[in-house]
Amino acid sequence: MSFVVRCLDCGHAAPYFPSSVNCPRCNSQWREAEYEYSTLEDFIPDQLSARPFDLWRYRELLPIRNPNPSLSLGEGGSPLIRAVNLGMMLGIPNLFIKDERQGPTGSFKDRQAAVTIAALKEAGITEMVAASTGNVAIAYSAYAARAGIKLWAFVTSLVPAVKMREIALYGSQVIKVTASYDQAKQLAAEFARQRNLYLDIGARTITSIEAMKTIAFEISEQLTILLGPPANGAPQRWRTPDWYVQAVSGGMGPLGVYKGFRELRQMGLVDRIPAIAPIQAEGCAPMVTSWKKGLEQAEPVNTPRTHIETLATGNPGRAYTLLRKQVNETSGVFESATDEETYRAMHVLAKMEGVSVEPAAGVAFAGLFKLVRAGVIKPTDVVVVNCTGHTMPAEPYILGDNWSRNVVLPSRAEDKPQDGLLAALSSVAPDRFSRVVIVDDSPESRRLIRRILQSQGDFQIQEAPDGKTGLELIQKEPPDLIILDLMMPEMDGFAVLDVLKARPETAEIPVIVASAKELTPEEKNRLAGQIQALMQKGDFLNDEFLDEVRSLIR
Repeated sequence: MSFVVRCLDCGHAAPYFPSSVNCPRCNSQWREAEYEYSTLEDFIPDQLSARPFDLWRYRELLPIRNPNPSLSLGEGGSPLIRAVNLGMMLGIPNLFIKDERQGPTGSFKDRQAAVTIAALKEAGITEMVAASTGNVAIAYSAYAARAGIKLWAFVTSLVPAVKMREIALYGSQVIKVTASYDQAKQLAAEFARQRNLYLDIGARTITSIEAMKTIAFEISEQLTILLGPPANGAPQRWRTPDWYVQAVSGGMGPLGVYKGFRELRQMGLVDRIPAIAPIQAEGCAPMVTSWKKGLEQAEPVNTPRTHIETLATGNPGRAYTLLRKQVNETSGVFESATDEETYRAMHVLAKMEGVSVEPAAGVAFAGLFKLVRAGVIKPTDVVVVNCTGHTMPAEPYILGDNWSRNVVLPSRAEDKPQDGLLAALSSVAPDRFSRVVIVDDSPESRRLIRRILQSQGDFQIQEAPDGKTGLELIQKEPPDLIILDLMMPEMDGFAVLDVLKARPETAEIPVIVASAKELTPEEKNRLAGQIQALMQKGDFLNDEFLDEVRSLIR
C-alpha cells in the first residue's frame, strides 16, 4: 500500500525515508504519513478477521513497505479491561483501561520502538541515538538488540538505577546525564549531529506517531465487541469512546491516538473523534498551565518539581500547539495532578482493580478522578484511560512507611514451637478486628464497599441484603460501625435507623449512609442527628471513605 509524508507547514508531499527528517521544500521537521484512505475503507475490515490481534494487524496504515515478522516481540493487541469496581466507585459504569503494561517491555513505548526499529532496519540504518526518562530507552533497547542496531541511550540521572541496568542489559550504551530531561535531549541531539547518526526526535518522529495511532484502532475494535456497534451507524462501523484520557510529557501518545481516530473517520469506520484529555504532573505542567491561560504556545517550565521524572518535559514546544488544537476541536480538556494525588490514585487502582501502574500512568487516573469530581466527565460517558506502563519496581516513596508487618520467631529452646508460631502470628493479625455490618440490597454496592474495606485488611465484615436481615445481624452482635443503604424494598434504611435509635444497645453505633440517590431536603432533615456521615455512591474515593470509617471506629 503506497503512502507519502506530507509537511504540516507547506503541504509538500514526499516519499518517506527515516534518514530524511526535514521537508525538502521548507525544511520543517513537522510532517505526517498519509495513505490512500479511500481504497482502505472496505479493505481494512475485510482483512482484519484473518489476522492476529497485534500492532501489525493494521500494516497498510503503517509507514513500513515490507514488515519483517522476525523483528516482532508481540507488540500491540493489549487488552481493554472494563474497570468494574473503579467505575462503580466513580459512578461511571462504562470505564475502560487500555492495559499497555502488557507490552514486551511493559509500556506503550513498545509500539513506538517496534515501528521505528522496523523502519530503520528496512532502510539499512545500524546505529541510533535516543534521549529518554526510562521506558523509551528500554523499549528501543529491546527492539534494537533484536534488529542488530546499536543504541546510544541518553538518560537523566533521576532515572531509577534498575531501569538503567535494564537498558544496558540489552547491549545499549547508557549515557547518564546529570541535568534536566530537556538538557539531556539537547545533548543527545548534538551527539547525533557530530556523528551523523539517526536521532529519535519525539513527537516529530513520523514512525512514533504512526505507532501510537494503533491504540485508537484497537480501542475502536474492542469497544465495538464489548458494547456493540453504534445504534445509529452502519453495520460495519466501529465505536469510539466519549473520552480518551492519558498522561503526557511531550504529547506524542495523544497526538498519535487522535490521528488514529481521525483516520478511522476518514475511512468511514467511525463518525467522531473522542474528547482528548491529556494529564500532566502538576510539578511540570507547561501544557496545562498554558492551555488554562489561553496561550497558543507553551510557557516552558525550567525547573520541574515532581518525583515523576518520566513526565518532566519542561518545554513541549510545538507539540503543545498541535495538541491544544486537537483538545479544543474535540471539546477535551487539559488537567494536572499532584504527586500525592497520583500516588493515591495508584493505590486506589491497585486495590480496586488489581492493576498496578507506574507513576506516569497514575497521573492519568488521578486526572480522571478530578474530571469526574468536577462534572466534566459525565456518568453516561464511555471513558478509556491509557494505562501506559507497569510499576515494577515500586519506588519506596510511593508506598510510604508501615507497608509491611514483621514476624520474628523466637529462638529460645524452652519455647514450644507451636507457642512461638502463635505468638509471632499475633503481630500479623490481632485477635479482634473492628466489626462492620453492610446493609444494602445491591450485591454490586456491597461488593464495592467490602472491597474498599478489605484493601486495608483490618476489618471483620458482615453483609445483609435487606433491612430486616441487617437488624438481626446487628442485634445478635452489635458492630463497631454500620454502613447503610436507604433505598431498600420492604424495610428501607429510614425504618432501620428508627429501630436502631429506639434501642439502647444499638442507639450509639455509628452509621454511615451510602446512598445512590440524591436526597431531598426533607430526607436530609430526617437523617439529621441520626447518622455520622452521608456519602453519595459514585461520588467518593476509597481513601475518603476509609478516612471516614477510621474516624468513627477509633
